[in-house]
Amino acid sequence: MRLFVAIQLSDEMKKTVAGTLHSLKQKGVKGNYVPLRNLHLTLAFIGETDDPGAVKDALKNISVKPFKLSLSDMGTFGDILWIGMKGNQGLSSVAKSVRDALDQAGIAYDRKKFTPHITVIRKASGNWKQVPAPKGTMMVKKISLMKTTFKDGRPVYQEVCSF
Repeated sequence: MRLFVAIQLSDEMKKTVAGTLHSLKQKGVKGNYVPLRNLHLTLAFIGETDDPGAVKDALKNISVKPFKLSLSDMGTFGDILWIGMKGNQGLSSVAKSVRDALDQAGIAYDRKKFTPHITVIRKASGNWKQVPAPKGTMMVKKISLMKTTFKDGRPVYQEVCSF
């Protein structure tokens, strides 16, 4: 089972991002647009595991103190276009708590430096800089353990449980 820990976006935040994606399409930005239902902020990518119960156990004691998460800027990692997120100390704290819990349980995860973002287009090409970064905020009250399945060759993300 392919797992990751994420913050799911509110419906309002998804609508805001959808407006930006529409503008990008109108400006001719090409690529594989991430479906709205799959938009999220990854806190830790675990990958394939045979023991999802161990991951649940590792995360069960994490308590999320509600905090505000805001859209910030846009940028790229190679040909991946993303929208940046900022959440002050609350976001840094929850990301650290997740990673510390996984470390303590001996669960492997992608240890790239945490750069809060929402991937919106893969294999992006075109002048995305002509579209202003979206503005929006949401309250975060929980984190989710998510699994990836594939339907017709495309990823579908489903919540396993939340904390």
